[in-house]
Amino acid sequence: MISYPVLILLGIGMVFQILGSLALHRFPDVYTRLHGATKCTTFGSIFLYLGVIVYAISFEDSLGISLTMHTMAAMVLILLTNPTGAHAIARSAHRSGIMPKRAVVDKLKEERNKLH
Repeated sequence: MISYPVLILLGIGMVFQILGSLALHRFPDVYTRLHGATKCTTFGSIFLYLGVIVYAISFEDSLGISLTMHTMAAMVLILLTNPTGAHAIARSAHRSGIMPKRAVVDKLKEERNKLH
């Protein structure tokens, strides 16, 4: 039987994952979509991984230790690659000429104008 803390962590993670997918449909431009999707899916993934870790702790053999270690490794990789990938996508969108709908400050454009 799965414990209540595991179900709560998985539920919170699912809610943030759903919010991240809604951000892809509701936000007006690529930058806000990236921001909403990246933040929500990273945060949701953390809660999903924590739920798996809490569940794995209930095992008292090497399976629980193995599952915990693999989940922690996946969490570290998601925390490193998700923001990095979003940054690369946003930078390439900006370089290809896609501008934000409501930009107040555009540091990349200012840097490009200084170099040229």
